[in-house]
Amino acid sequence: MQIYLPIAEISLDVLLLLAMGGGIGFLSGLFGVGGGFLMTPLLIFIGVSPAVAVASEANQVVAASVSGVFAHMRRGNVDFKMGAVLLAGGLTGSSFGVWIYSLLRAIGQLDLVISLSYVAFLGIIGSLMLAESMRSVLRRRRPGAPRRKLHQHTWMHGLPLKMRFRKSKLYISALLPLSIGFSVGILSAIMGVGGGFIIVPAMIYVLGMPTITVVGTSLFQITFVTANVTFLQAVNNQTVDVVLALILLIGGVVGAQFGGLFAGRLPGDYLRLLLGAFVLFVGGVIMFSLVLTPDDIYSIGRVTGR
Repeated sequence: MQIYLPIAEISLDVLLLLAMGGGIGFLSGLFGVGGGFLMTPLLIFIGVSPAVAVASEANQVVAASVSGVFAHMRRGNVDFKMGAVLLAGGLTGSSFGVWIYSLLRAIGQLDLVISLSYVAFLGIIGSLMLAESMRSVLRRRRPGAPRRKLHQHTWMHGLPLKMRFRKSKLYISALLPLSIGFSVGILSAIMGVGGGFIIVPAMIYVLGMPTITVVGTSLFQITFVTANVTFLQAVNNQTVDVVLALILLIGGVVGAQFGGLFAGRLPGDYLRLLLGAFVLFVGGVIMFSLVLTPDDIYSIGRVTGR
């Protein structure tokens, strides 16, 4: 059943969009990521312009994240104090990111920057997560192998403004989560993602949080940051397609509940291994699309702005 998307100016199958939203929602609840790193490229692949895909997907991430947060709250897996510090940095970063987004759109380089950003960040983060998680799995399978700490204390942990996060059993500088939140906020605005593929490994390897607490806490932060991005994109750039976002939202809410149920059944090492593989796969598909010769080499991309 086809439905017309007024801002995207394209007709798409409703069932396909619902299935995409449900699948990404499942990943959101399972891995603690907003799912935008996968949904935005998928929307572009089926014909939605990058500018509309980025802005509209941020709205769907809000719904999937809210649903996932409630699933993890029931299990006591959310560190609200850590989430609040990450959120403070995220709101500032996302506001700054929307300004950069508007600037790139004005000079006609938005689509290229979005694609190149995905290739770079997904390739780097996916490789690091996959390598580390595979080492962890191999260590667990070796009988008598010495256990290794998940993170090592560095000079960053000795920065000023130290805070105690009892839920995560940490005593570190608040500047670390603030900086991580700020960086993720910028990415959320430019790439239309919740930033989970950045913030989840950063919370594990930089902050040293337990994996089970990371999932729920990251979703808590992602919820408010992407809501801020959606509002600013709608006001400043008018690129949020409400019809598209609503359909994805419905599928995402349902999928996130099922993802939350499965999250507690898989060991943290295997969760990181699966997430790293997903991230690398998506990055590879985007890179392939950039070097693939177009069907019509003389065509000029349509203007996405209004």
